[in-house]
Amino acid sequence: MPINNSHINYIIKDLNSRGLVYEPLLDDLLDHIYCGVESRMDKGMRFLDAYNAVLTEHFSNEEIIKIQKQTLQEVNKNSKIMIMNYLKTAYRSLRRHGFYSIINVAGLAVGIACCLMIVLFVQDELSYDKHHEKADRIYRVAADINIGGTHHQMATAPTPMAETMVTDYPVVEMAGRFGWSGSYLVKRESDNIKESKVVYADNSILQIFTIPFIEGDSRTALEKPNSLVLSQSAAQRHFGDESPIGKQLTLQNRDLFQVTGVYEDMPKNSHFHFDFMLSMEGLDDAKSTNWLGNNYQTYFQLSESANIEEFASSFEEMVNAYTYPQAKALLGTSLEDYENSGQWVRYNAQPLTSIHLNSNLTWEFEPNGDIKYVYIFSAIAMIIMIIACINFMNLATARSANRAKEVGIRKALGSYRSHLIKQFLTESILLSFLAMIIAIVLTSLALSSFNQLANKSLVIPFGEPMFWVSVSSAVLIIGFVAGVYPSFFLSGFRPAQVLKGTLTLGTKSGWLRSTLVVVQFCASIFLIVGTLVIDRQLNFIQNTKVGFDKEQVIIIENAYALDGNLDAYRNSLLQNANIMSATISSYLPVSSARSDSDFFPEGQSPNLNNSVSMQNWGIDYDYVETMGMEIIEGRNFSLDFPSDSSGIILNERAAELFGISDDPLGKLVFVFGDGSDFIYFEVVGIVKNFNYESLKENVGALSFSLRRSRGYISFRIDTEDMPAMISTLESKWKELGPGQPFQYSFLDDRFAKMYDSEQRVGNIAFTFSILAIFVACLGLFGLAAFTAQQRTKEIGVRKVLGASVSSILMLLSKEFGKLILIALLFAIPISWYFMDSWLQDFYYRITLGPGIFLFAGIITLIIAWLTISWQSVKAAMGNPIDALKDE
Repeated sequence: MPINNSHINYIIKDLNSRGLVYEPLLDDLLDHIYCGVESRMDKGMRFLDAYNAVLTEHFSNEEIIKIQKQTLQEVNKNSKIMIMNYLKTAYRSLRRHGFYSIINVAGLAVGIACCLMIVLFVQDELSYDKHHEKADRIYRVAADINIGGTHHQMATAPTPMAETMVTDYPVVEMAGRFGWSGSYLVKRESDNIKESKVVYADNSILQIFTIPFIEGDSRTALEKPNSLVLSQSAAQRHFGDESPIGKQLTLQNRDLFQVTGVYEDMPKNSHFHFDFMLSMEGLDDAKSTNWLGNNYQTYFQLSESANIEEFASSFEEMVNAYTYPQAKALLGTSLEDYENSGQWVRYNAQPLTSIHLNSNLTWEFEPNGDIKYVYIFSAIAMIIMIIACINFMNLATARSANRAKEVGIRKALGSYRSHLIKQFLTESILLSFLAMIIAIVLTSLALSSFNQLANKSLVIPFGEPMFWVSVSSAVLIIGFVAGVYPSFFLSGFRPAQVLKGTLTLGTKSGWLRSTLVVVQFCASIFLIVGTLVIDRQLNFIQNTKVGFDKEQVIIIENAYALDGNLDAYRNSLLQNANIMSATISSYLPVSSARSDSDFFPEGQSPNLNNSVSMQNWGIDYDYVETMGMEIIEGRNFSLDFPSDSSGIILNERAAELFGISDDPLGKLVFVFGDGSDFIYFEVVGIVKNFNYESLKENVGALSFSLRRSRGYISFRIDTEDMPAMISTLESKWKELGPGQPFQYSFLDDRFAKMYDSEQRVGNIAFTFSILAIFVACLGLFGLAAFTAQQRTKEIGVRKVLGASVSSILMLLSKEFGKLILIALLFAIPISWYFMDSWLQDFYYRITLGPGIFLFAGIITLIIAWLTISWQSVKAAMGNPIDALKDE
């Protein structure tokens, strides 16, 4: 049992009350009180041994047990009294030093609130897809294909792969496919509702994933053609409170599907969210045996005893057994030819729970997160908490001179160093507790704004016991981390030195405080630089020339809803003087529908070495003009040339891969049609390269061919009255397509949407940078106030001797200014390293010049100087007489 003076006093008093005076025990008592720190525990044990010897000498075993029990109760009582004393003393100390306590509590509260929001964000990101019962055994097939000068990394696999895995490999318990459909028009009776989350699915999908059914049987719901299951929200939209089971819905104004099941809405922390799942049994393409296409998202579930590393080699076996033989039959290319050409077809397995944060492939169902941003936000949370804890340590050690006499008197009266450490740690934990309460309130108030910023629906889990366990643990950890050094520092003062007045503490001797200030502002500068780099890169993306004109283009969605009136709609609106041109196409120069094919040059038999894998978009005569693209050689498609039905326009990259950049016009390229027939196209023009995907990637090979596609109608407009223009488009739509949903978007908004995640990161980083600087400045403000207070008499003497306010201001500010300059020297290389690494994700990116770092340093210096100068000016403007009278 731990022993202290109150325990010893009780034991001696108890022995005296029993008529026992034991001198060796009293000697041990004196030794215990006056011994050095290092031997105090041993002396305490000696005292207890002597006490037990007294009891053994004078009492029976039963009496000894009774006496020891009473002593233990008294000891526990004294311990509780001591704890209450610690809390009471801590409260008085915090109240007495209210200014510094407020700064510490405010800094800790803001730091904890930031940390709490980021922890909720990170926890949500890490929780994706873990709600599935067998999540640890579910994998998705991913394709890694390098062919025809293009490297494809896709979330899709060949049509027959799912069935092959189940039949050929016993360790695969189940496999199933999704066939992404995108948006569908759905109606029960007359009016269509546009549903954007529609997918075809194998029945086995409902067994692989945990998708709780409200109505219907998940084991058989998608076994029959033209059956579908829908989410609870979709059922409510189309059927209200009626049961939809057995009822029919019309899709795309032509296909009838019967509802066979209703499932709970998919959790937000899932990498896919479907409102409609249509039976794959009705798709002819789903029965294809073609291993050369990659059209279906394929998932499989391994047996409990299976090892995914061992199974990984099975993909190579399947490619060798099925893919290469079909490629050889088509191109005459052997496996050795593939290997020698440096091209490849590979597949790998992605663990289900890693898809959201570690996958950014073509044909993802939804934009995923990024594990790098989880690391970034975790680092930001840690930085802010470190800054807040540094504030506490700085102010606690800075105020050490004011508390030195308190420590000296306590030690002279018999307090142990351990008692003082406990006292100061109690103060720290009490501050942490108060800060945590305020932080939870701040988080509750700010969480809705943070959710908008991060595109989340986070809530504080007040009802979960683990939350309160975590909060309590955080209070203790933060209180301990922030207070452990000040506690040992303050409790280490020697009483004689303190009480003689020889203890000297000041800013110049506070090397630790200086180091901590440097660390604080190094972290703050790092966050400022990060925010500036992200902002400049996003501005660069928005303003760089991408090869087409994305401004003033309105896109009307689901154009196919107008059916036979589509051309009438476009032609009637072209009569409007504010509409410059219009085009009908399913392809947009931003992330949208895509079509990859392998093309070959004229006069050569198709083989691996001459294939060019490129996008081929079906467009009309007005597409190039409406999108503001530039034909740099040859011409656009024209009604004056009937042969353009077999014409093709290549971009510069495609012409380069075909080897016809010098003389492209009139050259022929061909592609496989149905069976083994070839379809030839004549090059009529070269379009200037434009970025049709994210600027993270280089421009790939692309071609246009003249064919009908009707996903969107795009209008290039010239008007400042946008609401009136939208009203005109809508009224004509309702006239020609009654009952069809009218939806529109802007091309520049769609372009910006490709960088939503980066924009969110930039906004969040900016917000937390401001908060980090605020917390750092709180600490700097407190230190400046303390420094001014400690140098009150010096300032008074200087003013009496003629010092100006400006010279005193410079005197008080220059030391902190030096520390911030040192922080800048450390922050520049650290910031450059991490931000240069982040920029490597972009093929088109800014150059990190000295201006960004200089600007960040100037901003930090100005903010810090304004923080310091308020206290410095206040001290410099004070009456020197009051300063010299100060005791």
